[in-house]
Amino acid sequence: MELLANRNTIIKKYLSLFLVCVLCVCILPSCGKPKKVTLYSSAEDYRNEFVRQELKKQFPEYEIDLIDMDTGTLAAKLAAEGTNTEADIILELETTYMEKYSDYLAVLDNVDFDIYLDELIPESHKYVPWGRLSGAIIVDSEALKEKGIAIPESYEDLLKPEYKGLISMPNPKSSGTGYIFLLNLVNEWGGVEAFSYFDKLSENLTGQGFTTSGSGPVKALVIREAAIALGMTFHAAQMINDGNNFEILFFKEGAPYTSYSSGVIEGRQQDEDVMKVFDYICKEISPKDKELYVPEPIFKNQKVMMENFPQNIPYGNMEGIDNIELKEYLLDKWNY
Repeated sequence: MELLANRNTIIKKYLSLFLVCVLCVCILPSCGKPKKVTLYSSAEDYRNEFVRQELKKQFPEYEIDLIDMDTGTLAAKLAAEGTNTEADIILELETTYMEKYSDYLAVLDNVDFDIYLDELIPESHKYVPWGRLSGAIIVDSEALKEKGIAIPESYEDLLKPEYKGLISMPNPKSSGTGYIFLLNLVNEWGGVEAFSYFDKLSENLTGQGFTTSGSGPVKALVIREAAIALGMTFHAAQMINDGNNFEILFFKEGAPYTSYSSGVIEGRQQDEDVMKVFDYICKEISPKDKELYVPEPIFKNQKVMMENFPQNIPYGNMEGIDNIELKEYLLDKWNY
């Protein structure tokens, strides 16, 4: 009997040990796997890479998955997936789309909205400003001087025959940069006059016509395919800093602009790890992004640090910039 009892005890011990081993095998893979935080962003690839590296340095315990997408793809993905999405955080998307799909975003109770410029703060508090991008008329003054042509002083000047084949502008249907120029003139002149103007301007564009990319016109200046570009102010400043002899102009209608925002997918605000990452983006990474890449102020008392970037930009009338229905209506009327 004693032998039988000892044998049963030994069997129980081995069985317990076996169960512990099985449990460890089942648990260890999940224990060793880091927490994953996923971000979607429509920012330029070099800006996304900066954010990616900053987050990996700050949060080595997390798996940071920052996925690059163009604006249209990201907006379509958000529309299709809603809150049932892989993303925890939308790092950058046009505010127009953030507002349209705000039902899928969390109210950001823990964000200090007082640090941002009042005109960029949404009433819903469902997203925070991430960037403001203005457009400008960028001129290769040397190229015009070589041709004996004066620097333009107004949009109307750009229709003069001497500028034929020298102008580059992005297409509003494929570029947010192109759209802000369209909306600004619609607001200033009315729809009929604005659309008539762009029909006439198309006759003075370079051979490729309206570019698909917002950065295309400034790139055309660099390779001298164009002498005048309707492009982004910060892009022009970067090219000037690289040694190009460009001038940045703003006509009397003011600088058109758009804004980009960041937010958290509804439900993910309950995840402490996600909110730690988002808080760090707002407080630490966003100011660095403005200092290094997109210098236009979104914060109160923000100083513009980029060399050759214009101070005190005269922003134009951009009423309706967050109205997706208006954008769809105007783009439906666009013929190019």
